[in-house]
Amino acid sequence: MDETPKRYYSIAEVAEALGVSKSLIRFWETKFPQLRPSKNSKGDRRFTPDHFALIRNIYELVKVRGFTLEGAKKELVRQREKKVRLQELKAMRDFLKQLKERL
Repeated sequence: MDETPKRYYSIAEVAEALGVSKSLIRFWETKFPQLRPSKNSKGDRRFTPDHFALIRNIYELVKVRGFTLEGAKKELVRQREKKVRLQELKAMRDFLKQLKERL
C-alpha cells in the first residue's frame, strides 16, 4: 500500500498487498464477524484502513504464525481485551497524575 492512506480499498488492492486471493478474503469475511466491509451500490466491497489492518492481522495469525481459524478468533479477542485494559490503565494513570498535581 502507498504512504497516504485511502478512505477505502477494493478487495483487489487488499488481496494484492497481502499476496492472497480475493476468495480467501471473502472466506475470512464469513469466519470473522468483525470483518464486515461496507458495499457500494454495485455491491463492491469497500475496506477501510481499519479493515485492512484487521485482515493483515488475520493473515499474520493464520498464514505466518500457524493459528487455526478458531485460534485466530480467540487471539483477536485477547488482543482487543488487552488493548482495552491498556487504555483503562492509561486513563487511571492520567487521573492519578492530575490528583497528585492538585495535592
